[in-house]
Amino acid sequence: MNVEVVPAYIVLGLFALTILGLIKFQSQPERVFGLLLLVLIACGFVTNEQVVASFANQGVLTLVLLMLCSLALEKTKILRQIANYVIRPSYTRSWLNLFTFSALSSAVLNNTAVVSAMLAPIRANNHHSPSRLLIPLSYAAILGGTLTLVGTSTNLIVNSMVIDLGLPELGFFDFTLIGSLLVLGCGATLFFFSRWLPNRPENTKVVADYFIDTKVMPESSLIGKTIEENGLRNLESLFLVELQRGGHLISPVSPSEVLQQGDRLLFSGDIKKVTLLNQFSGLESFANQNGLLLDNLSEVIIRPESILVGKTLKHAGFRALFDAAVVAIKRDGERLSGKLGEVLLKPGDYLVLAVGEDFKSRHNLSKNFFFVSGVETERTLSQRSEWLAVLGFVVSIALSALGLVSLFKSLLLFLGILLLTNTLKPNEILQRLPTQIWLIISSALLLSYALTNTQAIDLLSQVIANNQQSFTPFVALCVIYLATWWLTELVTNNAAAALVFPIAIGLAQSLAIDPTGYIMAVAFGASASFFSPYGYQTNLMVYNAGQYRIMDFVRVGLPVSVVYGTITVAAITLVYGY
Repeated sequence: MNVEVVPAYIVLGLFALTILGLIKFQSQPERVFGLLLLVLIACGFVTNEQVVASFANQGVLTLVLLMLCSLALEKTKILRQIANYVIRPSYTRSWLNLFTFSALSSAVLNNTAVVSAMLAPIRANNHHSPSRLLIPLSYAAILGGTLTLVGTSTNLIVNSMVIDLGLPELGFFDFTLIGSLLVLGCGATLFFFSRWLPNRPENTKVVADYFIDTKVMPESSLIGKTIEENGLRNLESLFLVELQRGGHLISPVSPSEVLQQGDRLLFSGDIKKVTLLNQFSGLESFANQNGLLLDNLSEVIIRPESILVGKTLKHAGFRALFDAAVVAIKRDGERLSGKLGEVLLKPGDYLVLAVGEDFKSRHNLSKNFFFVSGVETERTLSQRSEWLAVLGFVVSIALSALGLVSLFKSLLLFLGILLLTNTLKPNEILQRLPTQIWLIISSALLLSYALTNTQAIDLLSQVIANNQQSFTPFVALCVIYLATWWLTELVTNNAAAALVFPIAIGLAQSLAIDPTGYIMAVAFGASASFFSPYGYQTNLMVYNAGQYRIMDFVRVGLPVSVVYGTITVAAITLVYGY
């Protein structure tokens, strides 16, 4: 064997091992790509300059900026408000509303944010089983993501690799023609085959969880509207379990129940989501009424010798004793009921406290409580900040779509404004920084450098040259699409796009044709995850929520995959002349 081609075979071997590693360790793609990164650097297949360039790639940074800016949108109530009007008594109407909303939203928003916003309304609705709607929700989000450059992370990943090669970057609407055909064609197919979706009722367990007491104040906009109209049944991880009106307790609470002034709404669920209740005008907790904020919470357990044992919060004078207010209470093995202030306290009760400035200086804390931890609640936005987040995002995307400013520049400026106005905080950005995707894409870029540096692409050219008659541009297009689709179902969409892209460019160079159609085949193939719950994040999100089995995805996803692939290959062939 020629010594000069040995590195090329080693890099091709690393390429194959990466695919095998991703198949075996599906839940840890960042570890597989991290190991690939270290091996490429250690073996000298890439230069130091290429390592820096791959991590500082403008396309990669654009994707990171888009995901960070979308955090502000996730904190607004706009998606939740729209979601309230999607589900209707008619299954056909609900299906069409859901598909349209999810597809159009996913064209400009993060797919996972759209699906996450719709999960609670679908699971809480009284009209249709969640299993009849959740797969269509995920598929609609995937299809909607193919409409624009920012619709899905795979499009931005492909664009980052295009920019890295010095090719003209992809335009905002370059995906729209083929994406529209896919939304219509696959949408019709999905609608037809949705009749075979399972009808599994939602099994909700009543668990001993935190018990949160709120009150409808006189000026509340909730008054005169039903529970369903106010969106109080569709909260993420919070469940309305009781309504107390005067001396009457209503449980379960009907969606058609009209709220009145002074009603007490009792929720159960994840205490970290308690700040969601701040988004409802005139709905206040005991802590709100006492001027204490919900972003500084402490979790404690009542000691057996505490003076609180056998008393209610109302009669104990809790605020005066501890300079704190009880936001929520939990008792293991028992479901609580009634007003929070009238619960008879027992040893071992968990309390979540909104604390004042003098709380830590009180000398009676250790005598009454065991301290568990601080509770970091999810921060909500003021109305002014919500308008800034929504309008700023729309303007940033519009400027890029019209070609006035690059997407990277508009998002960078928008993120700076979000930080300066305290709409987003630095610690929130650090917590949600998409390091996994950043590592995957950068490592894949390095792999493409290594394939070029070692002339591994030239070996591919030789294979094609020896089989020119059978390996036409159309055949190569089919191979690229099928390879990307296959890897997407086996591993993940981002990894599939990153791995197949350099091969697609190599094929185009070997055939001496314009690579744009092959680039599109990679982008669309990486979004073609309908056959498996593991290939795309939104599929995984609905998999457990809808109590699905893998065969449910196969039954509906197989025909959608066939139609998707047929439309993609046919449209690329016609548009790019293969």
